Amino acid sequence: MNLSVMWSAVPTLLAGVPVTLQLVGLALLFGFVLASGVAWMRLSASRVLSAIAGAYVFVFRGTPLLVQIFLIYYGLGQFQAVRASIFWEILREPYWCGILALTLNTAAYTSEMIRGGIQSVPHGQIEAARACGFSRFLVFRRIVAPIAVRQALPAYGNEVILMVKASSLASTITLLEITGIARRIISQTFAVFEVFIVAGAIYLLINFLITRLIRYAEWRVTPHLRRPA
Repeated sequence: MNLSVMWSAVPTLLAGVPVTLQLVGLALLFGFVLASGVAWMRLSASRVLSAIAGAYVFVFRGTPLLVQIFLIYYGLGQFQAVRASIFWEILREPYWCGILALTLNTAAYTSEMIRGGIQSVPHGQIEAARACGFSRFLVFRRIVAPIAVRQALPAYGNEVILMVKASSLASTITLLEITGIARRIISQTFAVFEVFIVAGAIYLLINFLITRLIRYAEWRVTPHLRRPA
């Protein structure tokens, strides 16, 4: 165990944390917006919309994220129509291809969490709100959304943690986030064990902070947890 290599690798690996957080943050933001639309399509009365959303969820949940990253980064560039389109300026960059792949992947999972959270709302509470004269928007804002958030938040917290770990796959398309920098250091020092221990510790610290934030959010949105014993 070469402690000097581990210590010298710490600042270099920490330089990749902003890129990792950018990948995860933007993917979760865009993914949540997309997931909301997909969940609405899944819950709609239209069989066509529901089938399209169901097919999207099935494909992106049923295939490996690494394959999705490769298909987006290496595959789309093979089509002349893509290279001639206005989207090529984005799709030619590994940074945005990584974000796109992570976005499409997390949106598929998050849409099912949103759908499950909405469907878990007791129908009696919705009927009671309508009997009190609440509009559809008010029913959603005051009844459906708070309960759905409480139900989906633990699962969504797991998804956030999984996205942090999945961001390491972006190193396969030349992105220098934590894992990408670790692989570069290993190619120079051949200290595989030491460098990956430091990289794993950084991921562990990030996920520890995320679990604290998710637990605090659960405490805030769950009234009975805030009541004194």
